[in-house]
Amino acid sequence: MNFDGLEVIRAANLWLGTPYRHQASLKGVGCDCLGLIRGIWLDIYGFAAAQIPPYAQFGRDEKGAMQLLDGAKQYLQPVQNATLPGRVVLFQLNKKIPPRHCGIILENNNFIHAQERHGVVTTSMTTSWQRRIHSTYAFPKR
Repeated sequence: MNFDGLEVIRAANLWLGTPYRHQASLKGVGCDCLGLIRGIWLDIYGFAAAQIPPYAQFGRDEKGAMQLLDGAKQYLQPVQNATLPGRVVLFQLNKKIPPRHCGIILENNNFIHAQERHGVVTTSMTTSWQRRIHSTYAFPKR
């Protein structure tokens, strides 16, 4: 059973405007895309999902290339419908490497994510973003 998408969206919206900070996960202070998901998890469940080892920016870390996908598979539930609000979506920005970006699906064909130089923002799920969707997950029931 999946977690209520509306509660995920409410938690995600509280992160809007948080500056981009690589490897951070502090609402209002800084986060990257993974830090946003980790922060929402903490807000919803009241505890951290896992300790995350250091990882490189921009997908340059071949050794840690599978961390995002492995973490999603371990802590979230895979789902088929990427368009449902509250889903976690993993993006494969480069076909040669595993997914290295993630966000939360919102209503009205938008998603929220932490973007370098912009921080946590809402972005339209354009055709370009849709083509980059690798997999979709839901937060598990409490």
